[in-house]
Amino acid sequence: MDTYTFATSRQLDYPVCVKINNLEGRQTAVNPSVLLRHPEIRHIGSVQSPLSELFVTAQIWAESKPLGVSSQTPHMFFKNSRTWNKWLELPILVKDCPITTQVTITIWDLSPLPVDGSLQHAVPFGGTTIPLFDDDGVLRKGRQKCKVYRKRAADGRSPSSTPHIPRLRRRRRGEEIPAPLPEEEELERLEALLKKHEMNEIPQNDWLDQLVFQRMSKISREVDANARKRAALRRVEKRKAKAEIASNTAVPEDERDDSELDDEERFTLYVDFPRFDFPIVFEDHSYDRPKLMRDFYNSASADGLNAKAPPEVRYGPGIAAGNLVVDDEDYPVINIFDPEQFQKDNPCETKHRRLVRSDRNAYFDADQKPNAKLRDELNDILSYGPTQELNAQEKDVLWTFRRHLSKDKRALTKVVKATDWNSPNEVKQMTDLIPKWAEIDVDSALELLGPNFDNPVVRGYAVDRLRKSGDDELRLYLLQLVQALKFERYDGEEEGLPASSLAKFLIDRAAHNFQLGNYLHWFLMVECDDRGPDTNAANRKLFARVEYHFMLELERCDPEQRRTLLRQGEMIAILSKISKDIRFGRDSRPHKIERLKKYLADPKNDLLNIDPPLPLPLDPSIEVSGMIPDESNVFKSSLSPLLLHFKIATAEGPDNEDTSSVRSQKLKSDSRFSIIFKTGDDLRQDQLVIQIISLMDRLLLRENLDLKLTPYRILATSPQAGAVQFIPSIAISAVSSKYKGSVLAFLRANNADPEGPSGVRKEVMDTYIRSCAGYCVITYILGVGDRHLDNLLLTPEGKFFHIDFGFILGRDPKPFAPLIKLCKEMVEGLGGTTSTQYAQFKQYCFTAFTTLRKSSSLVLNLFSLMVQSSVQDVRMVEEQLGGVGGVVGKVRERFHLDVSEEEAVRLLDQVLADSVNAVFGVVIDRLHELVQNWRA
Repeated sequence: MDTYTFATSRQLDYPVCVKINNLEGRQTAVNPSVLLRHPEIRHIGSVQSPLSELFVTAQIWAESKPLGVSSQTPHMFFKNSRTWNKWLELPILVKDCPITTQVTITIWDLSPLPVDGSLQHAVPFGGTTIPLFDDDGVLRKGRQKCKVYRKRAADGRSPSSTPHIPRLRRRRRGEEIPAPLPEEEELERLEALLKKHEMNEIPQNDWLDQLVFQRMSKISREVDANARKRAALRRVEKRKAKAEIASNTAVPEDERDDSELDDEERFTLYVDFPRFDFPIVFEDHSYDRPKLMRDFYNSASADGLNAKAPPEVRYGPGIAAGNLVVDDEDYPVINIFDPEQFQKDNPCETKHRRLVRSDRNAYFDADQKPNAKLRDELNDILSYGPTQELNAQEKDVLWTFRRHLSKDKRALTKVVKATDWNSPNEVKQMTDLIPKWAEIDVDSALELLGPNFDNPVVRGYAVDRLRKSGDDELRLYLLQLVQALKFERYDGEEEGLPASSLAKFLIDRAAHNFQLGNYLHWFLMVECDDRGPDTNAANRKLFARVEYHFMLELERCDPEQRRTLLRQGEMIAILSKISKDIRFGRDSRPHKIERLKKYLADPKNDLLNIDPPLPLPLDPSIEVSGMIPDESNVFKSSLSPLLLHFKIATAEGPDNEDTSSVRSQKLKSDSRFSIIFKTGDDLRQDQLVIQIISLMDRLLLRENLDLKLTPYRILATSPQAGAVQFIPSIAISAVSSKYKGSVLAFLRANNADPEGPSGVRKEVMDTYIRSCAGYCVITYILGVGDRHLDNLLLTPEGKFFHIDFGFILGRDPKPFAPLIKLCKEMVEGLGGTTSTQYAQFKQYCFTAFTTLRKSSSLVLNLFSLMVQSSVQDVRMVEEQLGGVGGVVGKVRERFHLDVSEEEAVRLLDQVLADSVNAVFGVVIDRLHELVQNWRA
């Protein structure tokens, strides 16, 4: 049995080739009377000799247009017959040919006196057109018999007037089309068998084949003779009919139509196409849908909407779809893709909308209130998520009741979306109404600062709402607010910044709060240095402008803060140089550690003693007075990260600042702060994840739910360098090897209590249960991937946490990875799936998930501000799925906002069960362990 029975044209990376074999037919002699009236005819080559020197050209056509230039045979001298036997290679590949491709073949005669007076002494002897694919979409192969239309060049239009197989004439009224003769039917049957014989589909037998060929030649001559006789009779009958209509009128012989000449001479051209062992079936090139169409179909499938069917259109006269044959009366109906189908509005609906929203209804709308049915409809619209699109009817309802909705803080973002900002009338009404609107929440303000809103009044109102937020709350959103600067519109000629702009607001707040200014400075510097493929010079220029005005403001308000930031930059530059030297060094790890200690102790680097103390860029609430070189280390990794220990000058900070962050290293009993500094790695994605974890921790604490999370500090100091807070902990993989896979053994070793649950102190076990639940829910919502036992850490106090967020938003390099990393070691630490601790763990998961669902709009709006950032996975998902809906949609689907709270909890419970029983997770952990041991 053959492994396959056909191939596709997209697999054929080979040019279209056709072999011109021979021309058969007998030319009718020109009447002497015609030569007397047209003496220039006598100089045509075919008139002078029946074996004159003809040449052939071939060209590719499709959709009534030529594709590429033509190819031609060389001039040849014929002895007994017009035989070329020459292959012509056409300048187009088979894989690039559409289904409507035709090969136009024209036979050219020579004339010293061309009729059109051109310099090209070639006149058409005849032409024929043959489709490259047959009616079944199969590439033609082998020998082809083509009818030649005398004195006409090949026609490549659709449909062609010179088809290689003549189409049946349409029967006129009262006319009877004669049935084909038995000899013609027999000849067609034999020619089909001959083609199979040439393709080796029929066994060859030399002596019998010779007899068959002789018999076929005789039948062919008889058919040609009979055809010429019938053509002569039809010509005589036609002349008699014309003579009856108009007496003394005759058709000169040289003016007879081409059909009579074709029937009388019956020229046939034999050509060959390349032969293949299998049929080559046409396969069209599949183009990606435009971004606009992807957004529509994605939203339609998500909302359960049915997309409109493509419109039905008709081609114009003389043009057919595919290989269909059309005539003057019946054109086929075909479907085409209309790129404007969902891009441009219906003109009738646009006119209706303008009338509804015109000035004449402005005063009428002021007192209009919705009835009960419309109130329910408006409540449904206001419950939509930030990424859900509004249809035309919903926009009209929102606009009609905009003044009534101004009392509802949830409605502003929806009404702004329903406003036509290209209409001066609607813009004026909306800008007058916005200042009177009820005070909106922070999540709505962040949505108004997104890429879909560029009106200065709208963005200014959102900035005014942010002015009421405290510095601690503002710091939670600062990373996204810096990215929102890309969506601002500034006058290039204006020197300063508009007072209502987001940039001016951030600068004013950061200039009066050092911690806020510290992070703003480093976020801006990283964006200024980013020269990756996903960035552009305009954004870098924008961030540089904001940084410049920030420095001017600091010079005016607090010059000492500006000098502090410059000192931080000098220290980071020195650490970056040391890290690069250690990373690219070829010596062993012990030698690298010695070199690191030497670098840190070198007085030229000013790291051993820092005077005056310097706020640490990673955590500006901590002032460091120097480093401890003897305890520094180099991790075993390809990037050689550095473990650095800073001496803390002062351990106290404001009591009300960042209660959710790690403060275990800031106690007076411990006068050091440890960080991991590395180069060659973009930490902005990890920085984003940690920021979201810190925000979620604050949201949970606001609902009195403390899940003992560990949002350690992380700061990208450049696109390829950064610092991470070091938390004393042990990886689950190390626990597995040292304590024989028992997390309980590790907890008992550090917190033994015979009376506690599973022999562990009660508060430590409670911390472990809560932290496991918190990170399971958060990593599930963020779609964190590439989870293995080396990036799951555990502190002696029972705090469980994740590190290394190189894959988020559902991306995972490992196949069949579970949606939640709940390995057997974690479950064993909980006492098994039947224990009381595991039941508490699940309850914490459900409570945390339902709590975070209530603030889903805030999380989604923060991600919507990141769609144009250089965060790797955000950029990748945005390019694959398109726009804000792609990035935010990935997070939105994990919240399960389209179902009730009970159904969402049930879905999370199923995910937890699947993760516990996941077999591939165990296999992946073992494979990762083997790879790590092999590298070591």
